[in-house]
This record gives sequence, structure tokens and C-alpha cells, in this order.
Amino acid sequence: MVGFKASSLIWVCLSLVLVNWVSGNSEGDALYALRKSLNDPNNVLQSWDPNLVSPCTWFHITCNADDHVTRVDLGNSNLSGHLVPELGTLEHLQYLELYKNNIQGTIPCELGNLKNLISLDLYNNNISGSIPPELGNLQSLVFLRLNDNQLTGRIPKELSKIASLKVIDVSNNKLCGPIPTSGPFEHIPLENFENNPRLEGPELVGLASYDTNCV
Repeated sequence: MVGFKASSLIWVCLSLVLVNWVSGNSEGDALYALRKSLNDPNNVLQSWDPNLVSPCTWFHITCNADDHVTRVDLGNSNLSGHLVPELGTLEHLQYLELYKNNIQGTIPCELGNLKNLISLDLYNNNISGSIPPELGNLQSLVFLRLNDNQLTGRIPKELSKIASLKVIDVSNNKLCGPIPTSGPFEHIPLENFENNPRLEGPELVGLASYDTNCV
């Protein structure tokens, strides 16, 4: 009986190690996919070694006590390239900080899977395309800063369903259509929407859309 209990305990320990290894490696794979998509002239991503089991030892990465990635801090790092959909698998991520770079391409809709995300800071880049309505799924989001990019299309009404959202800044883009006024948008200053030539002011609830050609 003692031998059986001992072997059972060993099996439980091995199983826990295997679970941590798989999850850590999955997060490392997602971050390494980001590294491969970015140009890094200053070698700030040099420590992102895909041969390591966990990315928690990499520079600019923060993990929690369970060795899950909670922060990616790559603001003002002279990076270019594009974002990758694999980022949407970092289910414990709370802060995605990629501001003040020269990142191009679009915002992956998969970022809407980051249910624990508190801050999404992509401002001061060269990101184009539309704001994914899937970002409305980020029910823990507090800060959404997308200003100073090349974003087009509407401000998704889905964002108005995020009760936790305190800061929204989409100024200095190419957005169009009305500005939502419900939910968190009730308290966002209009200056956070300025310098979007085709934005047409606050939404008039109950009336037809201002711009039927907004794309």
C-alpha cells in the first residue's frame, strides 16, 4: 500500500510538471511567433529563446506565480513588422504594451480572446485596417489606447459593452461614422476622438447612421 501511494504521488507530481511544461511552451510559442514577425534592430528580443521551456526568463516578459505570462512590455523599442494572431492564446495576459514603435498591418481579431487583458496600448504605430469588434469581448479591459495610427472604419459599438473600460483614445486616425455614446463612452472626452476627419460627432440615439458609406 505504501508503495502504491508513493507511486501515485510521483505520478501526480509528474502530471503537474507536464501541465506546466505544456502551458509554458504554448505561451513561448505564441511569443516567439511575435518575435519572428517583428524587425528588431536594437536586439531587444535577443533573450526570446524558443528552446527554453518557459518564456518567464525572457526580458520584457512578466509572469505570475504560476509561470503564466501576464505582461508583454515592448513600448518604445524601435520595432517594426506586424502583430500575430497567436497573441490571442495568451489567456492570462493582462498588459500588452507595444506603443511607440513602427508596427504595421492590422489588429488581429484574436486579441478578443484575451479575457484577462487590462491594458491594450498600441498607440503611436502605423497600424491600419479596422478596430476589430471582437475587442468588445475584453470584459476586464480598462485602458484602450489606439491613437496615432492609420486605423479606418467605425468605432465598434461592441466596445460600449465593456463596463470596466475607463480610457479610450482613438485620436489621430482615419476613422469614420458616429462616436458611440453609451456605456463607457459617456465619460470619454471628445479630444480622445479628434483628428479623425470622417468621424461625425456623437451618435444620435434613435436616428439613422450619419455615414452609410463608412468603411
